[in-house]
Amino acid sequence: MGHLTLCLYPGADGSFTLYEDGGDGYAYERGGERTEIAMRWNDARRTLAIGEREGAYEGMLSERTFTLRMPDGRERTVTYTGKKLTVKM
Repeated sequence: MGHLTLCLYPGADGSFTLYEDGGDGYAYERGGERTEIAMRWNDARRTLAIGEREGAYEGMLSERTFTLRMPDGRERTVTYTGKKLTVKM
C-alpha cells in the first residue's frame, strides 16, 4: 500500500489532482479529512511537478512511492513525503 504507478503520455502539457480520503464516510463534505496532491506535466521540459500535499485525515499515509512510466517503457520511482517534488523524465 502506498505505491502508485503514474503513466505519463508526452505530447502536451497536462495536469491532474490526486484526491484521497479515509473512504469511510462523508467528512470530506465538511471541507476536511481529505488530501489533494496537484501534479503538472511540462512537456517541453519533460518534467512532472508533484505539488505539496494539501489537507489531512486520520490514517492517511505520510509517505508514498510513485513509479512514473513513459510509453517507451522508461520508469523512475520516487518517494513522496508531502513536499513539492519535480522529476525529470
